Amino acid sequence: MRVLLSTYGSRGDVEPLVGLAVRLRERGAGVRVCAPPDEDFARRLAEVDVPLVPVGRSARALTRAAPPPSSLPERAALVIAEQFETVGEAARGCDAVVATGMLPAAAGALSVAERLGVPAVSVTFQQLTLPSPRRRPLAYPGRPFPPDVTDPRALWDLDARYANELFGAALNSQRTAHGLPPVDDVRAHVLGERPWLATDPVLDPWEPTEELGVVQTGAWFLPNRRPLPEGLEAFLAAGPPPVYVGFGSMPMHGSADLARVAVEAVRAHGHRAVLSRGWAGLTAADDRDDCFTVGEVDHQSLFGRVAAVVHHGGAGTTATAARAGAPQVVVPQAADQPYWADRVAALGIGAAHPGPVPTYESLAAALGRALAPGTVARAAALAGRAGTDGATAAAELLCS
Repeated sequence: MRVLLSTYGSRGDVEPLVGLAVRLRERGAGVRVCAPPDEDFARRLAEVDVPLVPVGRSARALTRAAPPPSSLPERAALVIAEQFETVGEAARGCDAVVATGMLPAAAGALSVAERLGVPAVSVTFQQLTLPSPRRRPLAYPGRPFPPDVTDPRALWDLDARYANELFGAALNSQRTAHGLPPVDDVRAHVLGERPWLATDPVLDPWEPTEELGVVQTGAWFLPNRRPLPEGLEAFLAAGPPPVYVGFGSMPMHGSADLARVAVEAVRAHGHRAVLSRGWAGLTAADDRDDCFTVGEVDHQSLFGRVAAVVHHGGAGTTATAARAGAPQVVVPQAADQPYWADRVAALGIGAAHPGPVPTYESLAAALGRALAPGTVARAAALAGRAGTDGATAAAELLCS
């Protein structure tokens, strides 16, 4: 069996595919991954000996470019065209395609699978893209929902209309050029009848709806902890558990001041700090020995050894901290991150920071809530219930 895993997005879109790829290979499947050509993505896939087929521009460069919302259709058109070109070649001879990532990329990959006659599965790593009468959809940049429309069903209708307006012309141009009929509902084309939701059912329970037959597999991760750098090991051994601060693939404007604010807030609670550079380039503002700056490290190895995790609210980081039993402070920046902040707060395993720009006062207050004994106890208790091996479940479904 040969399987192509296709995505276009940040590290949070690539890392879950690492877990699935390894589980598929354990079952004798040949696997390759189509993803942006970023060095850290290539390095991570090489660690597990899974080939990367680079597609499109660097995701990091695209994130830093931050074009105006008006250019979203043009950017999407490029992404879709790249999917048809690169995924179209990579998927030849495959027995299955798994498509995830940003909507236009998934639409392109699924169209390629349709053209080749290859069975395909659409996967999301957060449920806010799955229509439900119980919640609002995410708004597209530059396309806010009318303030007087509050009914979730009406908002989901608008969401479908906006997806067609933003991506429909580019998708159908490529489809017709490759001998496929146009689609009149881009979102429905991507989701299909049985989309997969790769999130932990304890952290993120899905409530079934009449509209979709969602398959919740559990979160995709690879439970093999990689060694931490020697310097970090020495820092951890030299004192009590520190507080981790990192914002992953978020650029975080004003990062120099952000690092100072974060470290001061951590120190105010009597803790040491581990700063993760990430795409924001965080680094310590002074040379005191209570702060250690790291590059890319294995979160599974680290989070079980820290007092708390301060992060942006990516689905993968949230789930990894929850599995490790580490209380969290979520400082949401965009997309689904406010949702994960709310989930952390609702479960009582951490604090949702009020807004994307922390001050010393706001971050210190949020850390106080996260480090409270009750929060620490609830985070530890949830860790014992979370951690469904979704990658194994998904691999079994694909190979059955």
